[in-house]
Amino acid sequence: MTKLVTIAVGALLGLGLTGAVVGLVLSLLVILVLGIIVLASGEGVPMIYNIRSLTQRGWTTGVTAAGLALVVCIFAVVLMTTNGVRTTLKATGSSENAKILRKGTQNEIQSGMLPEQLRLLGAAPETAIGKDGHGLASAELVVLIYAVKQNAKSEEDGTNLTVRGVGPLGLELHPPHALDGSMFKAGSSEIMVGKGLVGRYPGARLGEKMHFARRDWNVVGVMDHGGSAYDAEIWGDVDQFEDAFQRRPAFSSVTLKLKDAAALQTLRTRMESDPQLNTLEVKREVDYWSAQSEQLSLFVQYLGLFVAAIFSFGAILGAMITMYAQVAARTREIGTLRALGFQQRAVLVSFVIESVLLALGSAAIGLIGATAAQLLRFSTVNWQTFSEVSFHLHLTPGIVFASIVFAMVMGYAGGLLPALRASRLSIVAATKGG
Repeated sequence: MTKLVTIAVGALLGLGLTGAVVGLVLSLLVILVLGIIVLASGEGVPMIYNIRSLTQRGWTTGVTAAGLALVVCIFAVVLMTTNGVRTTLKATGSSENAKILRKGTQNEIQSGMLPEQLRLLGAAPETAIGKDGHGLASAELVVLIYAVKQNAKSEEDGTNLTVRGVGPLGLELHPPHALDGSMFKAGSSEIMVGKGLVGRYPGARLGEKMHFARRDWNVVGVMDHGGSAYDAEIWGDVDQFEDAFQRRPAFSSVTLKLKDAAALQTLRTRMESDPQLNTLEVKREVDYWSAQSEQLSLFVQYLGLFVAAIFSFGAILGAMITMYAQVAARTREIGTLRALGFQQRAVLVSFVIESVLLALGSAAIGLIGATAAQLLRFSTVNWQTFSEVSFHLHLTPGIVFASIVFAMVMGYAGGLLPALRASRLSIVAATKGG
């Protein structure tokens, strides 16, 4: 019985929401047609009238504008967060590189490979040749460690960090934009940390020590990979990490540089026909890292938009109340407009425009707040790897456009019913203030 009631309520809510959306779309088409008629006939109410009306009622206008601006800011930040995560992970890869993993694994942490497979891949004809005459193929070990945050009050205040073991070719295939300090020495307990970790975890500073895998590791370099996922990683010698994490002789993945873009498919065909390599799969590195952002970005987008939708209902109600108050306070003005010859459709379009103008001004304020958020750096857990990813928000022209449209929809939805009420006031009753 309870399940049936739940299904019925859900169905009614779904039908109600669908009906509201369809009604708004149909009414918008009608308003657009009326607006074109009013504009073409020159009978529209001057827009300066709407602007003055909003400024003369500063308190109610300001409160409503603040609510709308907050919702627009939340909407923009959600889209910026999704874009920031995708941009960060996509920027980690290179279209010139290929990433090889064990079949059936979604990421490097789950994968495992053997030294003989590295040798075969390094000697493959599709692999680019380095200055030393050897193939540019790098074995990499990727492990998660739990790190407590700086000044944490308990051991529970921490997160998983990615530790990446690389060989001599690691920096050649993943060149940092800048390196403060030096490269770690092979065979030593030296490490480099990404700039996104500096100061956030004990020892994550140049010249200090970090403790994990039952050893102390000297931080000799701080890497700047231009905002990619590597900025939240710890790098060290792959052989040392294999011993420390007891992973020898296996490692996680191979990154190799392709001779040309067309070599990827040839390499894939070669691997499928080789009994020693057909348990592996190859992807273009940029595609691998793009796929790592899918679950997290979709979750952030859906959750954020759900929250923004809830807030938008409140903002629409606020705009509706404000516009109803505007109509009530300007009854005689409306009557005067009608007495001067302005038609009902002109009054209707005028009040809708006024509500949309209020929303547009709020959108500008909200986007200013969203722009300021780009100065901050955020971190979260990537659900596909369960490790930390650090990213910046990115405001794009597409997000600005979507936010403005979202604000206009809220303004229209909030102003439609009050505008209808204003247009239906009789001239006699309005001029008498009733």
